[in-house]
Order: sequence, then C-alpha cells, then structure tokens
Amino acid sequence: MPLHKAFGVDLGSSLIKIYSQSQDTIITEKNMIAVRNRNRVLAVGSDAYEIFEKNPSNVSVIAPVHGGKIADIHHTEMILQALLEKADAQALLGCSLYLAIPSDLSEIDKRAYCTIGNSNRKNKVYMVDKSIADAVALGIPILNTKGTMIVNIGAQSTEISVIERGKVIVSKLLETGGKQLNDGIVNEVRRHYNLYIGNRTARRLKFSLAYLKEDPMEARKVTGIDSLSGLPREQAVTSDLIYETIRRPIRSICDEILFFLERIPPQIRSSIEDQGIFVAGGTSRIPGMEWFLRQETGKKIRLSDYYEFCTIQGLKEIMENRTLQKWVR
Repeated sequence: MPLHKAFGVDLGSSLIKIYSQSQDTIITEKNMIAVRNRNRVLAVGSDAYEIFEKNPSNVSVIAPVHGGKIADIHHTEMILQALLEKADAQALLGCSLYLAIPSDLSEIDKRAYCTIGNSNRKNKVYMVDKSIADAVALGIPILNTKGTMIVNIGAQSTEISVIERGKVIVSKLLETGGKQLNDGIVNEVRRHYNLYIGNRTARRLKFSLAYLKEDPMEARKVTGIDSLSGLPREQAVTSDLIYETIRRPIRSICDEILFFLERIPPQIRSSIEDQGIFVAGGTSRIPGMEWFLRQETGKKIRLSDYYEFCTIQGLKEIMENRTLQKWVR
C-alpha cells in the first residue's frame, strides 16, 4: 500500500469528477445516492442515477449538491467516500484532497467542504476557487491578467467571476443551469401537449432540438404519460418549443454578464472586452450557445473545449505544477 495519494475533486450539482494523480485518470459519476427507508444505501453515483425516476415510493434518489452548493453534508460525504474507494484511495498516511469550490461562498458553506473531505482524519483537505481552476485550464496567465471574465454554466447554477492579477475580485452564483432548462421543457411539453415527460427526456430534447443560432424546424418523437388518461403516448416535439423555452433563462445569464461589466472599473472592463469572455460548463454544449451569447452581449465569446471538465482539468494542472500551488489554501 502506498504511503500517500492525491485526488482532485469537482463536486458538481449533476456530476462529480475525481482526478487520481497516481493513476492519471478522471472518474466521472452522477452526484446521486439512492436510499431505501431513509437509512439503507442502495446505490451511489451513476448506479443511483439508473434508479432515478424509476424508484418505488420507499426509495429516495437524492442529489445532495443543489445550486452549486452542498445542501446535504451527510449524503455528499457518503457519495465522495464511496467514489474515492472506487478510485482506490487507500494510503497509509491518508490522502490529499483538492476540492474545487465556488468563489461566492460563505464561511459556513466553505466549512461544509472541509467536513466532507475530512471524514477520514488522515486526509489533508485543500481548497481551490473554481474560477481559478477554470482559468488555469483555459490557459489564462492568471498573475498577469488585467481583467478576465469566466462564465461557467453548469447543471444547476452559473458562476460568473472576474479575475485580476491572480485574484477573484468579484464572483456570483446564479441559480440558472441545465436543470432549470430541463424543468422548463418538462413544463412546456405538459402545457402544450398534455404530456408528462421525465427529466432525462427533457435533457435529450435540450441538446438535440435547442438550436440557438438557427431554426431548422425539426421535431423529435418522445414517449410520455398522457396527463388526462394516465396512459403512455407518443408525441412529436418541435424545435420551436424548445428554443422558446430555454431562450429566456439563457438571456437572463447574458443580462447578468452585462450587469457585471457595468459594475467593474473601466480598465478591467476594457481588458475583458479585448480578450473576450471565457465560457465553460456542461450546459455550454447546447448548439449555438457561443453565437447566442455573442449576439445578446455584443462581446467576443471564447468557448472552452473542455466544457464540464474544465474545472477538473484545471485542478489536475494545479496539483502537478508547484508554481500554481499559491492558489491552493
């Protein structure tokens, strides 16, 4: 058994990503836990997601991270420990855990991250701002930047941050992300077609029909439950409906970006406008997202190729590069 191991952890609202330094691999699992009768754990991670929306009444499928923050410390800790065991986190002297955390957190929220990482007393817990990890993955010269804006559009939240000369000078978590778009699609399909579809189906429609740049007038057949008869029924859902549903929430993100630009000093705003706004996160995969953000903000948009893996890639680089350790606390 090795003496010591190090892991990077990105606790997303939908996915938990764990980087194992010794194996140089990234494990990705759903951030969910399935519990029977409130106390018996049935499944963790992607296995729990397989039960989601199929679970009987005595089984709860819980997502313990909500809106980008830890909402349930106990279940988050259980998920993290189970997935660390899956990543072979066995070491005589314990492990070093590098946790990516949102910059816009209270001291109580930060303490929650320490708690879930320190369940094994041998572990050492380090924290890195998510926006700093994103900046590293994006190749931004953090110490030299006179102003950089990073927008991470995640599963349940969007984090907008501005970095200047190695510091996060302003950051805000918005409760707008992929889940809110999915919920909107579920509601609109029910309203227009009297058909109830699940979250998984809504997510598939979001990525296949949400054309933000152009409208090819496509449609997809989905199967759901008829709201009136309670029986299964097929229905063709159009791209128009999906576009109109997700347009408003994404436009609200654009409004916040413009509001941020108005609040910061002119020299920082000028630097951001010169280099463009960096965008990451799983929801940025929606077709035409880059074009839509550019149209709504009037600014140059630079979309990360890492998408939802941007933060964990940044953590990986920070763990492996001693010169980047100054951003670890």
